[in-house]
Amino acid sequence: MPLENFADRLLAAIDTRNTPLVVGLDPVYDRLPRAISGHRELNDGDDLEAAVDALLEFSTRVLKIVAPLVPAVKINSAFFEPYFSYGVEAFQALVQEATAHGLLVINDAKRADIGNTSERYAAATLIEPPFDSLSEHAAPDAVTVAPYMGSDSVGPFISAAQAHGKGVFVLVRTSNPGAAEIQDVLLQDGTPLYQHVGKLVEKWGAPLIGERGYSSVGAVVGATNPEQLATLRGLLPQTLFLVPGYGAQGASAGDVAKAFNADGRGAIINSSRAILQAHLNPRYANLPWEKAVEAATRAAITEIRSALHAARG
Repeated sequence: MPLENFADRLLAAIDTRNTPLVVGLDPVYDRLPRAISGHRELNDGDDLEAAVDALLEFSTRVLKIVAPLVPAVKINSAFFEPYFSYGVEAFQALVQEATAHGLLVINDAKRADIGNTSERYAAATLIEPPFDSLSEHAAPDAVTVAPYMGSDSVGPFISAAQAHGKGVFVLVRTSNPGAAEIQDVLLQDGTPLYQHVGKLVEKWGAPLIGERGYSSVGAVVGATNPEQLATLRGLLPQTLFLVPGYGAQGASAGDVAKAFNADGRGAIINSSRAILQAHLNPRYANLPWEKAVEAATRAAITEIRSALHAARG
């Protein structure tokens, strides 16, 4: 049986949940709810095992809350890797947990290197391990990659995605303030670099277009520059956008609505801190932290849905 195209799987999951919102798992020990960090076995952020156990306990409970509400989660490996092997084990445990809940998993690793190394990165971040002892181990469904070493660095990820029914999201125009120093630089013909990279992504993704008309090679495009987001949407009609910047970074639901095509498809919107740290929001101060996470997730879903409805007239 041929593998189902990742873009088709993601779009089907969006239809099932009736939202393009994805929840980012970027847990920080010092920002965890006291119900977690104050627990007698988890109350020492300077203790390696206690800190990792706290992050894992919190994240596992978040997954259980959001699984019925959203199609996917984006797990940022950088928030686990500082805890060495314990953190890597926790990251892998969360991938298994999210998969068991029926969520698609995006590994926010931002990897890429020369071709030989990228092949190893692709295997580590996208492909189920070829070991009998790990035959039930699920790998993430997609990974974020950096394009600035060119096609031979991105190519192994795309090849792995095509062979294993996975997805790749290439950094094109990111949401951080310093991005303009590189991504907005003009080429000799006056084209901004981010647009040039975006067109490469559309070209790289052409062989992986699914039945629903979108490629499994997507683009990371931040919503903090909505005009640029709208420009890229027009340039890349068959590219799925992974859109950071909504919520804690300041982009509004109206801004992220520019990431979608006229049919209301073509993007997923990430929210991390606004959901994970909802217990710190005065709006939810009277709720238990788990109820705050649920309320913040539902509020974001409603806000984005209303913005998309307004954008379509």
